[in-house]
Amino acid sequence: MRMKRVIGKEFMEKTKYQYLPESDQTKELPQPPLEQAFNEGKQVIDLPQPEDLNIKSYDLLTAIVERKSMRKYSEESLTMDELTYLLWTTQGVKQVTNRPATLRTAPSAGSRHCLETYLLVNRVEGLVPGLYRYKAIEHKLIVLDTNPGWDEQLTAACLGQPFVGTSAITFFWAADAYRMEWRYGERGYRYMHLDAGHACQNLYLAAEVIEAGVCAIAAFNDDALNPLLGLDGDNDFVVYVATVGKK
Repeated sequence: MRMKRVIGKEFMEKTKYQYLPESDQTKELPQPPLEQAFNEGKQVIDLPQPEDLNIKSYDLLTAIVERKSMRKYSEESLTMDELTYLLWTTQGVKQVTNRPATLRTAPSAGSRHCLETYLLVNRVEGLVPGLYRYKAIEHKLIVLDTNPGWDEQLTAACLGQPFVGTSAITFFWAADAYRMEWRYGERGYRYMHLDAGHACQNLYLAAEVIEAGVCAIAAFNDDALNPLLGLDGDNDFVVYVATVGKK
């Protein structure tokens, strides 16, 4: 017997266009920032420019065919070029327009690009293991915390899935809900999850180029994971996780 749908069915119904009130954009309320601010006291790491990366060419069709989820990885570290390549291909900013909006390497509804990228770094050459954040517009890496134990804490918050801590890096995509909601209201909750899917598919394909594998994760304890990343769980919350490691 099929499970009775209650919340999911109501969500899909109530986020239809005919139920949406006037958006804050239509009301001419201020647009939220294109990217969240960060603590100025944190260390900032300049990343290589995308055009300077030492990454081989790769056939797109081959990447699509070879792509599959991988949960076991070698002990090999990623290079800084490889990490930068994965960050750029998933959320890289190609242009900031006068609207203002960002045009990125992954699509987003109305170019709202509500995602913020957090990283658990386990094995990257030149980086101390710990928690980091990608500042996409500035194309820089912010060091959030390099105290030991982040692999264990984040693994536990992801329901004990061990590959979170045995990966070379693990991506955590968090949504800034109002950045999307400002334009689309409650329907924006549909779009922020679609945005995460676009970013993760780019990660899968880009990982093939550097002979790495990915495993997307949607099973995590929201109430445990969000506080670890400094997110309030209301306007800012994790929507998708993905581990990456060398084959």
